[in-house]
Amino acid sequence: MPEAVIPTRKRIVDAATRLFYAEGIGRVSVDAIAEKAGLTKRTLYYHFKSKDDLIAAYLDGRDQPNLRQMAGWFDAAEGGADRKVEAIFSNLARVARHPKWKGCGFLRTAAELASMPGHPAVKVGSRHKSNFEAWLANALSDLGVEEPQAVAREIVLLIDGSFSIMLVHRNPDYIEAAGRAAAKLVRARSQNKD
Repeated sequence: MPEAVIPTRKRIVDAATRLFYAEGIGRVSVDAIAEKAGLTKRTLYYHFKSKDDLIAAYLDGRDQPNLRQMAGWFDAAEGGADRKVEAIFSNLARVARHPKWKGCGFLRTAAELASMPGHPAVKVGSRHKSNFEAWLANALSDLGVEEPQAVAREIVLLIDGSFSIMLVHRNPDYIEAAGRAAAKLVRARSQNKD
């Protein structure tokens, strides 16, 4: 789509998304975002009151696409709930092998804003993680997994823990190991144990 047809707000969020994910929110100025979007800073501030609001919009724009992607991996996997959960991890490992992968944008942003728990972006990140956990609990319940809320929470811990360790070691094998652990958790609580 030519730039002139793309709505201004979307151009700003798209530019911010590329820069924030690549460099981190603290290293990216509003001037850099406006330049990347091909707009003036004044135009950017017409659409966003502050950089904080733009950071929240960046994460909000990643929320549903990320949830749909995880749900798609889960649904496409053959086998029981354990294999479906493990497929999420396998696909995350595949994505993490891409040279431009920088980790979970929600976690990286929360880490940069750790001293600001009321920040709008932290609230968006918290909502995203809660929505994923709730979706996973429902999906596990539908497949007959006992204590689906507890299992979903344990799986979220495995995902986010492996995201963190992968940032340290740059080794996607950690998320594959976490996927195997998650599959064992699910098998242990499945009503239809083999």
